[in-house]
Amino acid sequence: MRLIFATANRHKLEEVRDILGKNFELLIPADLGYADDIPETGDTLEYNALEKSRFVWEKFRLPCFSDDTGLEVNALNGMPGAFSARYAGAARDPKANLQLVLKNMEGNDLRTARFRCVVALVMGNCERLFEGKVEGDILYTPQGAQGFGYDPVFKPQGYTCSFAELDAHEKNRLSHRGKAIRQLADFLQRYEKQNQ
Repeated sequence: MRLIFATANRHKLEEVRDILGKNFELLIPADLGYADDIPETGDTLEYNALEKSRFVWEKFRLPCFSDDTGLEVNALNGMPGAFSARYAGAARDPKANLQLVLKNMEGNDLRTARFRCVVALVMGNCERLFEGKVEGDILYTPQGAQGFGYDPVFKPQGYTCSFAELDAHEKNRLSHRGKAIRQLADFLQRYEKQNQ
């Protein structure tokens, strides 16, 4: 099945390819000659994921999905949440975002947080949302060189290391995005069988 993943983030693309497996041909808008920004203007993960998928569906008329992922830190009242990619400003600098979270957490011993991912699938009139989340804690300093974004400061529950210290297979097995993408894959496989 041919699918467009509405992202320009190559790290996410590889992660999602790994999870979906070989049953899907995965493209991103850049593969189809689209290099501009994809709108993301909402203040919830659900709104942003649907906005991106609908935009790409309108442009290419191919089954499309997108994700919006947020780090929700309890001590920061759920922030950065839907603003995770632009927490430190419009430049969307992952290192600056991570440093701002750590700065805003200084002196705070309440470290609980979660990663939450919402995946929106749009295929014409068919729209579906899938959600995955993983609970954990914010570390005091970044650890590890794998992954991207906030991975170096997020320690999943039951682990002694950060997401950035896990190998890709283990991270995908337990991650918020992995959970949501596996639900997407299950839905698409059922959808294909019903429509053959």
